[in-house]
Amino acid sequence: MRYKIVIDSCGELIERWKEDPAIERASLTLTVDEEDIVDDESFDQAYFLKRVAESPNCPKSSCPSPERYMEAYDCEADHVYAVTLSSELSGSYNSAVLGRNLLLESQPEKKIHIFNSRSASVGETLIALKIEECESKDMEFEDIVREVDAYIESQNTYFVLESLETLRKNGRLSNLKAFVATALKIKPVMGATPEGTIIQLDQARGINKALMKMVDYIVERSADSADRILGISHCNCRERAEIVRDAILKRIPVKDVVLLDTAGVSSMYANDGGIIVVI
Repeated sequence: MRYKIVIDSCGELIERWKEDPAIERASLTLTVDEEDIVDDESFDQAYFLKRVAESPNCPKSSCPSPERYMEAYDCEADHVYAVTLSSELSGSYNSAVLGRNLLLESQPEKKIHIFNSRSASVGETLIALKIEECESKDMEFEDIVREVDAYIESQNTYFVLESLETLRKNGRLSNLKAFVATALKIKPVMGATPEGTIIQLDQARGINKALMKMVDYIVERSADSADRILGISHCNCRERAEIVRDAILKRIPVKDVVLLDTAGVSSMYANDGGIIVVI
């Protein structure tokens, strides 16, 4: 096997990857109150969203251990890559780096690189697709790392949330601000900085207006869109995701579209009805 890609479970898997030995998921664990839910193929989104809605506490996540990453890297592949959610949001990146260091102690010749996505969700998916594309061209390992790093630098991440409850519960939004925003049906348009932190770009009254404002930002900031893949993930709202996709495609060309339902960690961040777009 020429290469292997390890993706933490904040990144969604496209269907063909689920049976591909070159792709491996490193699962995070989600905790709601005292219940641990592993974010793997057994994840039940409907059950998780119900538990989150019922709980007064904020759901939490714990990243894969360094030993879990080390186990994933210990394979016959010539080139090994890991793709993790933003190091600003989780310890998954640091854990992946520690796992590499552990394996290199016994296999110093092994070629392993860890990509900090500076994004999440479908952003990680698109990075893994970029690695695949580079590997299909038989590029050298060092050249692939440089090209994928440049791709990550050029990515833009946007999202709109139906509910502000998770932000309120984890202390990112005051109870008063969350109450006022909910009462007035104000929906924030969010994005990610180049460093991978979350910022508010704009806001609108009502989810549909917020989504169209997000589309405006995407169109304005996607000058080279014809050469890029548009990634959209949604939390339990495929029809809404399709509306966003169609609105974008009416205004700019793209190379391809990936539309996926959120896995566990992304469902925790996006909450029921959330939309995440990466291009």
